[in-house]
Amino acid sequence: MKKVALDDLIGLSAYEKVRSRFRQEIIEYKKNRRLPVGDRVSLVFENRNTVIFQIQEMVRTERITDLDKIKDEIDVYNSLIPNSDELSATLLIEIEDQTKIREALLKFLGIDEAVYLKIGEQHAIRATFEEGYSKEDKISAVQYVRFRLSPDARRAFIAGQDEILVLIDHPSYKAQAKVWKEMRESLSQDLTE
Repeated sequence: MKKVALDDLIGLSAYEKVRSRFRQEIIEYKKNRRLPVGDRVSLVFENRNTVIFQIQEMVRTERITDLDKIKDEIDVYNSLIPNSDELSATLLIEIEDQTKIREALLKFLGIDEAVYLKIGEQHAIRATFEEGYSKEDKISAVQYVRFRLSPDARRAFIAGQDEILVLIDHPSYKAQAKVWKEMRESLSQDLTE
């Protein structure tokens, strides 16, 4: 999938004029890219469209006008864009009781060994987590994950003949969620670009 370049973004004043419409389009687009897995974890599958929106919002929020700093943001967010043989997602651990965030998050230590994409009975792909977001005694509520698909798994995903699940098999959290038809179709586009 093509990475974001400086020319793909629009300036702050031009973005302000289209932001409301663009934001609504992305919210609608993400409806088929956000997958709740149980009651405390969600995956938001990223691609070029979602990354452009995130960069535009970061530039807007931080009021970044220096081109080198904008390029730095592009470089950071481009790492979320999947290659043609993988799916990329932001994994969010949702904690309701804000007074017990650290305690609740510690229960998720080791989740980086427990998240899978399952395609039928033939393929179980363990997520690869970006390093630096989990340590022995600390874990971030936001994790970045990739599912690298073999050629056979990629073909099976795109064909959509088998049930596709995301499952978490962690000692403190067991859940699974089915990838529905429209989500599979949206994610399949990532695998064919």
